[in-house]
Amino acid sequence: MKRFAVLLCAEDSEYVKKKYGGYFEVFVGMLGEEGETWDGYRVANGEFPDEEEIDLYDGFVITGSCNDAHGNDVWILKLLALLKKLHSKKKKILGVCFGHQILSRALGGKTGRATTGWDIGMRTVSVYPTKLLSKLQIPSQLSVIEFHRDEVKELPPYVDVIAWSEKTGIEMFMCGDHAMGIQGHPEYNEGILVHLIERLQARYAIEDSLADAAKASFEKGEPDKETWKKLCRGFLKGTLTL
Repeated sequence: MKRFAVLLCAEDSEYVKKKYGGYFEVFVGMLGEEGETWDGYRVANGEFPDEEEIDLYDGFVITGSCNDAHGNDVWILKLLALLKKLHSKKKKILGVCFGHQILSRALGGKTGRATTGWDIGMRTVSVYPTKLLSKLQIPSQLSVIEFHRDEVKELPPYVDVIAWSEKTGIEMFMCGDHAMGIQGHPEYNEGILVHLIERLQARYAIEDSLADAAKASFEKGEPDKETWKKLCRGFLKGTLTL
């Protein structure tokens, strides 16, 4: 029986708790399958797996966060140390948004504020036609929800970029067949994004014109959630290998 851990890097909003049961349930809903065990660790609150627990898991998922992956909060430094340990053990690691950025940093890359500013809404990313992704018949372009203002600015050594976009150069990367980062949010839906946009508007953190454009981006269609699910599951569970 496979066992996985979600490293939760953000507090659940009341909306997400009430509507979906929290971000842990959102991720398990996308990635989990019958017969598996999934556990959550609230690393942003200092809750981490210990040395003995690490070896119990087949894979780890790192969530998004309102914190900066280039920050030096105590929990972020502890998370970096954990990711380096997981990397040395060749454990499967999937990083999403903040998780993508902090994984890159742990492997030796650099992150920071995007020079192009916030990227919010549904975007199309271009996927490189690698043999790796052709095994899962992943198309050359995928729609995904984006919600970030930081990005991977400098790649770690020994990694491959596997997707890019006009707005964000490094949308996905892989290190060997055990570590993968995704800048977008394959786990999000329109409701979650609109809720986050309205929270930013309430704090005057973004202009109304940006919020309106992000909401309008859904008029062109829906994100490719089933393909992202197949890709992420395939990576975590060994279908997607070198």
